[in-house]
Amino acid sequence: MRLTRIAITGALMALIVPLGAQAEGDPAAGRKAAETCLGCHGIKNQKNVYPTYRVPKICGQNSQYLLDALTGYANGDRPHGTMHAQAATLSEQARQDIAAYFADKAACGKGD
Repeated sequence: MRLTRIAITGALMALIVPLGAQAEGDPAAGRKAAETCLGCHGIKNQKNVYPTYRVPKICGQNSQYLLDALTGYANGDRPHGTMHAQAATLSEQARQDIAAYFADKAACGKGD
């Protein structure tokens, strides 16, 4: 009986912890802050000029992943000159708002 309770508690904790790990942000504020992002990430089949690669569409991506990526670009842990220049100008709240906006498939137009 005790092992069953421990197993159930562990399973519930595994479900609860990821929910709390999501970035906290306001998708409506993120929409306004993300206008510059959409210049590359909102265009279907967009390619970077040099080096040539497909720019990822980020609509519907996990908010915590987006926040971690933006933070990494801002502090230089993720190397990309353009993304660093953009992310370094954003406040922590703006990064959270942008992450929340792009994570919201309905808000950022998933499927366009």
